[in-house]
Amino acid sequence: MDEKLQALEDRYEELSALLADPAVIGNPSEYQKYAREHARLSDIVAAFRDYKRTLQQLADTLALLNEHLDDEMREMAKAELNDLKAQVEAFEQNLKVMLLPRDPNDDKDVVVEVRAGTGGDEAALFAADLFRMYSRYAERRGWKTEVVDSSDNGLGGFKEIVFTIEGQGAYSRLKFESGVHRVQRVPATEAQGRIHTSTATVAVLPEAEEVDVAINPGDLQIDTYRSGGAGGQHVNKTESAIRITHLPTGVVVTCQDERSQMKNKDKAMKILRAKLYDLAAQQQADAVSAERRSQVGTGERSEKIRTYNFPQSRVTDHRIGLTVHKLEFIMDGDLDDLIDPLITNAEAERLRVAE
Repeated sequence: MDEKLQALEDRYEELSALLADPAVIGNPSEYQKYAREHARLSDIVAAFRDYKRTLQQLADTLALLNEHLDDEMREMAKAELNDLKAQVEAFEQNLKVMLLPRDPNDDKDVVVEVRAGTGGDEAALFAADLFRMYSRYAERRGWKTEVVDSSDNGLGGFKEIVFTIEGQGAYSRLKFESGVHRVQRVPATEAQGRIHTSTATVAVLPEAEEVDVAINPGDLQIDTYRSGGAGGQHVNKTESAIRITHLPTGVVVTCQDERSQMKNKDKAMKILRAKLYDLAAQQQADAVSAERRSQVGTGERSEKIRTYNFPQSRVTDHRIGLTVHKLEFIMDGDLDDLIDPLITNAEAERLRVAE
């Protein structure tokens, strides 16, 4: 393990020098490539350096115990030795996790699809709440959110909304959100105050580059039509909306968010690449044995992953049995109390499998 970590530290130092090289600074694409790798290595290099410092402190304390000390100093040194041993064990465990093969999609931007499930208008309102929740989370992390396509129900809810989130590590933080989200609350339209249960489905797809997915233009059927919804006269009078059908798979994507037909086409192609990339990944995952799948769930779209109970201000993630009583904050985008335990659980499972 130490050899791998030392090699990563050496590469980190090499990248630091490259990022200060005028020739690299003058080449934006090369600079960005090195900067991304440098950023990916920064956490593990920092942890490795802390680990080495702690090992040195441990060695110094052991050496101190071999000297002639009075009883009080010896007890203090023994207590420090125990603390340092515990720190070393924690560092070693953490570094083992950090050395596990990374999900190649973790640094990618994401395409998120939220659709109303069972529950009629209440489900559509819940879908809108989820969209706001993810938008607020993105805002908290300094990420950019952009709506690609949506279909509203006329009451402030969404039958479906598709949007992108761009930011460092977006997929790594949001990839466990795919699945069925369930809400339990009294709808605004419920006269007798009865609690209703509704659902919405969430799909989080890593954004794919052109090099990730090869699309034959001859496999595409592209249709234009007039946009609907808000936006004034323009959206109703020009055929700026785009519908692209990938004939071999039957995957259909639409975009009507932009006034420009070309911009809508570019956005639709981005979504299509993500969907085809995800389709290929799902097919590959189906070949993986059940023992190697993460305990946070299979990621199947039909799997109920979370319940939002408004009367009790409770959110429960069913995959890891986690319950937090801060629903108002969760719905306002404070998702780390849910996401961090999911990531930790997934890392522990990956470490168990690797061992």
